[in-house]
This record gives sequence, structure tokens and C-alpha cells, in this order.
Amino acid sequence: MKTIVQTQTGLSKYLLDDAKTVTVSSDKIEVGDPVELIIMDLDSSTATLYESVTNSPADWSGNKYTFDGSDWTLNASWVEPEIPD
Repeated sequence: MKTIVQTQTGLSKYLLDDAKTVTVSSDKIEVGDPVELIIMDLDSSTATLYESVTNSPADWSGNKYTFDGSDWTLNASWVEPEIPD
């Protein structure tokens, strides 16, 4: 797997299959070939792309975990989303 991490906070924002093309540039991140997703709030100065991640949590969700390149840590501020009745 690949994860895109917000460098300042360490929060894992996206978790993607290793086969997915990810292009990190100075003004955006593009996912897919052809491009299927453009991430405008992260770029080469604000995000770190980790590849070949083998230990992602089974219950991963964006912002639920931080990742430092080897270890995952539950975000202490994480609140499970409410499921509507």
C-alpha cells in the first residue's frame, strides 16, 4: 500500500494500492493514470508519500492514524463518525 501523510501532523490522509500511480508536485497531488483524483490541499511541501507500506491498520480511515514511515499510532483526537439512525 501507499499512504499520503500530512507532513506537519503525521496524519495519514489517503491509503492507496501500490499499483496506483501517485504524482506529487509543487502545487498538488494527482492519483491515477489517467488521473482520477486531484488533491489540491496537499503538495510536495506539505505531504510525504510512503510506498510499500505492509502494516496498515485493518480499520484505517483518513485522519484516524499517524504514520512515521514505519509505525502507525491512533490519533488521540479521533472520534468515530456517527451512523445515522
